[in-house]
Amino acid sequence: MFMRLQTARLSTMADFRTFNVLILGIGFMLLFTAFTTCGNIEQTVIKSLANTTFEGSGYNSLGIIYGVFSISNLLAPSVVAIIGPRFTMMLSGLLYSGYIAVFILPATWSFYLTSFLIGLAAAMLWTAQGNFLVLNSDATTINKNTGMFWVLLQCSMLFGNLYIYLDWNGKATITDGDRKMVFVVLLILSVLGTLSFIILRKNQDDEEALNEGEADSLLSAHMIFKQRAVSAVRDASTEFRTMMNMFCTKTILLLSFGMAYSGLELTFYSGVYGTCLGATAQFGPSAKGLIGLSGILVGVGEIVGGGLFGLLCKNNRFRRTSVVFLGMVVHFIAFYLIFLIIPEDAPIVFETDTQHEPYLMPSVPIALMCSFLLGLGDSCFNTQLYSILGCLYAEQSSPAFAIFKFIQVLPAVTSDLL
Repeated sequence: MFMRLQTARLSTMADFRTFNVLILGIGFMLLFTAFTTCGNIEQTVIKSLANTTFEGSGYNSLGIIYGVFSISNLLAPSVVAIIGPRFTMMLSGLLYSGYIAVFILPATWSFYLTSFLIGLAAAMLWTAQGNFLVLNSDATTINKNTGMFWVLLQCSMLFGNLYIYLDWNGKATITDGDRKMVFVVLLILSVLGTLSFIILRKNQDDEEALNEGEADSLLSAHMIFKQRAVSAVRDASTEFRTMMNMFCTKTILLLSFGMAYSGLELTFYSGVYGTCLGATAQFGPSAKGLIGLSGILVGVGEIVGGGLFGLLCKNNRFRRTSVVFLGMVVHFIAFYLIFLIIPEDAPIVFETDTQHEPYLMPSVPIALMCSFLLGLGDSCFNTQLYSILGCLYAEQSSPAFAIFKFIQVLPAVTSDLL
């Protein structure tokens, strides 16, 4: 009888953990459908603004975001320890929504202010996400849960970019009406993603321990609150010290090269490559539509990679090495082809299309194949980094994922500001 009850309890716990990972993935899918689409098109939108008083730059904005993001990762584990991962994700989601709302009525001051705030939000959001994912996984499910989350997250590359492709294909400029319609839809999706975090359930073991402790306690409500506050501050201090100690460990130093590279290529495919396609004169009137289509194919590559390497493969060292090596080869091919077919002035041209000639005649099929390869290679690196950190630092997930994001965004800051 006891064995049956124990089996039923474990089954229920597994179901509730799977539910949490599923809702977490859906929430991030909605939130990043909005934010990723915004990142892909913001520089193109800024170039098309009829408002001549707006002096913002999408590249400068990304530089501010990633710069603040990098520094904020040092404090993110402490914040998550104090207010918990669920509330942290909800608060961060609201700040993401504020950044997207700026593009409905753009102003330079609000654009850069929300860039700063979203840098703070990103550090808290991703640290809380890593912590919550590990809390709802164990050694046998971390790979499956990472793959499930990754596939749902990368679906965010499909929907917003599909809308951009269908609506913008053949347009030489983006009107104010086009811009407002897109960003109102993105704002709604961002808010829905934020609200979905409310559905996430607390860890059952924590709830039971908390209820039992409070039921047996003879202390007043004031004393219970005081104990919780002292415990939260102590936990925050412990998380910060743990993160500082982990920085110089051999494992983190070895992983730091992959973490830094993943941030560099993330910056390229999420903020630069789409702008390059939209500015390439050789693509003609379809250039703006290619921004959305490219984002879709990056997402397809991410989903294929997440499914193959996160959900279907077994968790062992040889498989991880093989997947990372595949990602390296795939990205080498993609970057070399992009170097050959994209004009060198594509990322920086502002009010006109490109003037320079590339080494090879730009080809839409090759450009879109490169988009797919960028997504596939990115999934090779990120699924393995998440899986490794989840396995090695199951008890120290917040500091581990904060270090991951801190190292990941450092090259992104440099590349956006240069």
